[in-house]
Amino acid sequence: MDLVQNCVNTVGVGIFSLVLLCLVLWRRFKGSKGKEPPMVSGSWPLLGHLPMLSGSKATHHILGDLADRYGPIFTIKLGSASVLIVNNWESAKECFTTNDLTLSYRPTLLLTEHMTYNQCMFSFSPYGAYWRETRKLSNSGILSKSKVDLLSDIRALEVKSSILELFNLWSQKKDNSNFAMVEMKQWFRKLALNVTFHMFAGIEDFAGDTKNNNKEAQKYLKTIREYLRLVGVYTIADAIPLLRWFDFGGHEKAMKKTFKELDCLIGGWLEEHRKKKALGHNEKMNKDFIDVMLSMIDGPTVEGVDSDTAIKATTMALVLGAIDTSVVTHTWAICLLLNNPHTLEKVKEEIDINVGKERCVNESDLNKLVYLQAVVNETLRLYPAVPLTTREFAQDCNIGGYYVKKGTRLFTNVWKIQTDPTMWPDPLEFKPERFLTTHKDVDYRGHNYEFIPFGSGRRICPGITIGLRTTYFTLARFLQSFDISKPTTKPIDMSCVVEMTNIKITPLEILIKPRLSPNMYQNI
Repeated sequence: MDLVQNCVNTVGVGIFSLVLLCLVLWRRFKGSKGKEPPMVSGSWPLLGHLPMLSGSKATHHILGDLADRYGPIFTIKLGSASVLIVNNWESAKECFTTNDLTLSYRPTLLLTEHMTYNQCMFSFSPYGAYWRETRKLSNSGILSKSKVDLLSDIRALEVKSSILELFNLWSQKKDNSNFAMVEMKQWFRKLALNVTFHMFAGIEDFAGDTKNNNKEAQKYLKTIREYLRLVGVYTIADAIPLLRWFDFGGHEKAMKKTFKELDCLIGGWLEEHRKKKALGHNEKMNKDFIDVMLSMIDGPTVEGVDSDTAIKATTMALVLGAIDTSVVTHTWAICLLLNNPHTLEKVKEEIDINVGKERCVNESDLNKLVYLQAVVNETLRLYPAVPLTTREFAQDCNIGGYYVKKGTRLFTNVWKIQTDPTMWPDPLEFKPERFLTTHKDVDYRGHNYEFIPFGSGRRICPGITIGLRTTYFTLARFLQSFDISKPTTKPIDMSCVVEMTNIKITPLEILIKPRLSPNMYQNI
């Protein structure tokens, strides 16, 4: 009996010691990982913090307000998904340097399944061989500086055509004061479509066809607009996968329909290019992007992906990525200039001094227009085209002293970082001069983490060169060609909403009047 009792006691002590050891080791294990970032209060069952983000205020502004309460790093719940929000440059630097490989992945959402050729669009592709190859093809095909230089004639032609169209519109609508009212968001969108489609697919004046009641062109313009809207939708299915079957809001159905229409458009382009190549009609000096892709891809697949799918996916990623970012940057720049007339006069004075009114601005003049470039930089600081960038942690890591679990999503609040008062005095004021004085050495290519309008790290926007060149040139030509003013004494409405990009909610209706002699618009 004593022997049995001794065995029981021994086993009991052993089990107790083992449990105690496990508890100690677990606490040490948890402690070694570090504390978790603060969680925002007010999470709803199932929905998490989605209701908090569904108001009229832009999401990056809401998250910026939360940063003032919880600190620069905190966590929210979007349904079942945990999301780390980073709001300061130090943490952003840690994300895109030390942890850049871990954060080179995008979260898988409903849109990536239905609207990206199953993640074959490189902007949504997982990090790996296919992503690297399509980025390389994009750079070689159209995004390198040498290729951007070769395409300068296309940009000049499309801007010339759009300026002439605007001049003719002024001629028809001018009032007794010699001004005419125009809506600039629509004008910038048509120009962006024409420039982009011409460079990527060799199609001239695509958006211009809408004025001739071309029903096909009108349909695709609406489809592109709908695609860009849907990319910014965070569906209930993304938050609560179990509810996907109900398709609340009809988003999944709309995604399938919209993508099918765009695939038909891009597929038609590809088929036309293949036919021309077979007939030997595309041996011109300046081939468009699809021509270049067809000549560069040798074989039926690209890193395991069907070559036709790779070409369509890469073309769609570049076309859609270029259109809205261009439109919103041009739009916000004009808004800020109209609300700051002294700055507007300085831009026009710089153009007049360096170019004059007897000839038109060329891309070769852009290096001399340093104040205009500063205006664009300040626009990108205050109104970045993509104010929230999204990644996903591929493994456990530490950010800012906080432990972050694998699978957590990351939102980098670019807007909050770029309006940090410790880095930017008078952070919400429009002061382009700062990029010529105190911040003249701040680079927009992802190396200065207080200013990352194009992102940073491996997945930085690959179209920086072509995007900025187009923006500088378009604004320079437009401001050389027309005097502009507000239709009322009230400031321009600056309210915004984030879809794929940071869009001005209301139309941009302004007054324009030619600055040059009439014959200049025919030869512009």
